[in-house]
Amino acid sequence: MPVSNILKEPTIFETIINFAGLFGILGFISLVITIIFISEKNKNLKDELKKLQRAFDELDGQAKLIVQTDLELHRAQEELDKKIAGLVTLQKLTRMISTTLDEEEIFRKIDEKHLTELGFDRAIAFIKDEKNNLSIKLSVGYTIEEAGHIVQKMMQHPLIVDKIFRRNTIFSSLDTDKTIKEIPEFLHALELASFICAPILQKNGVLGAMIFGCESSYANLTEGDKDLVYVLASQIGQALENAKLFEETWHSHQELELKIQQRTKELTSALAEIKIISKRKSDFISAVSHELRTPLTSIKGYASIVAAGKLGELPQAAKERVEKINLHSDNLTQLINNLLDISRIESGRQELRLEPLNIKNLVDALGDMLAPPMKDKNIEWATDIASDCPAVCADKTQIERVFINLVGNAIKFTPNDGRITVRAKTINPEMVQISVSDTGLGIPEKDLDKIFEEFYRVDNDVNTKVKGTGLGLSLVKYIVEAHKGKLTVSSQLNKGSTFSFTLPKA
Repeated sequence: MPVSNILKEPTIFETIINFAGLFGILGFISLVITIIFISEKNKNLKDELKKLQRAFDELDGQAKLIVQTDLELHRAQEELDKKIAGLVTLQKLTRMISTTLDEEEIFRKIDEKHLTELGFDRAIAFIKDEKNNLSIKLSVGYTIEEAGHIVQKMMQHPLIVDKIFRRNTIFSSLDTDKTIKEIPEFLHALELASFICAPILQKNGVLGAMIFGCESSYANLTEGDKDLVYVLASQIGQALENAKLFEETWHSHQELELKIQQRTKELTSALAEIKIISKRKSDFISAVSHELRTPLTSIKGYASIVAAGKLGELPQAAKERVEKINLHSDNLTQLINNLLDISRIESGRQELRLEPLNIKNLVDALGDMLAPPMKDKNIEWATDIASDCPAVCADKTQIERVFINLVGNAIKFTPNDGRITVRAKTINPEMVQISVSDTGLGIPEKDLDKIFEEFYRVDNDVNTKVKGTGLGLSLVKYIVEAHKGKLTVSSQLNKGSTFSFTLPKA
């Protein structure tokens, strides 16, 4: 190796120094880097601490909000439970109040237990009559005297009277109207921390008022409590009105019952008097008829002898007059017989000989008997009676008289070429209905209710030409009713009439 090269190579010492300088520089650099790193680390740490502080503050706010919300929910739950309990009690009281119609009993239904369930400690209720006299009906927590004194003091405040009795509104310690200066004074008089006063309403206005109150200042009344008291007062007002209406109805019923009893007594007395008069009339008709029969029989007998020429031949004029005497005697005899029959049936002295009768056979026989007068007017005779029509239980002689009168009237009032129809049908399991219809003059509607009266005759052309007694239909009516049947008529002018009557089945 050349000497120059040897001289140029560093020594070990120099090498160490060089390494030492190198390490020093590296250490310094490391220190600087460390310082910078620590500084940066502290800065990041502060930022983290700030973030943690903010997060903690947010959690603390949320915790406070949760606690506040929980308290509010708890208060809301308590308020809801109170309202539910109040509504349940209100429903219970309403049901109990609605079941009584006694005014005193309505207020007795409200006791201290119900008041507590509604959230109150004391209560007063009063009503006033037409003369404005006050009456205490409910007193819980007060004596009657104390309640009366409070009510008298209350009625001295014009504003309270105006709110309750004129405007029908609630008055309470919750009111914030600055003009209401009576609330503290009223609370002092009531010895309460809070109160609600509601009107007892009826259709005709305010009947009275109810006062509900709390003794403790910690009992917070709400608008819901006002609604509760208002509803209860309204229900009591309705119950009182129902009780009043019931009492008025009951008194009216009692008065009506007394009037009915009095009227019934008067009608019974009048009916008894009518029966006496009717019996006297029947007895008189019977006596007179019997008295007339004897001379009438003699007249008819002598007239028959004279007409037969047994006392010598009569001139034609005398003979005609004797025949008229004989004819009028027959008419008078028929009149007397009808009067006697009506009298006997009315008085119950007519004994019916009831037997099963075949309606078809009876009507056919009467049709043959009445054929001549129908033939004279060319009247068509028709029957509508089924062969299996049930037999009726009746007196044959009397029913024949019914048919003769009804069919005879039909012939009398039916013009030429008319038609008469007899029908029979079962109308129920016990009765058979028989009807006689014609195509005659008919009966005016105003006369339909009178034709069955004794001696009544419809004013028409036929009756003015043909004289009669007006007893035929009366006799028919009495005979049908004696058989437990009913006689009816329907008619149209110039179209005809239908007389129907019922008879019991055999």
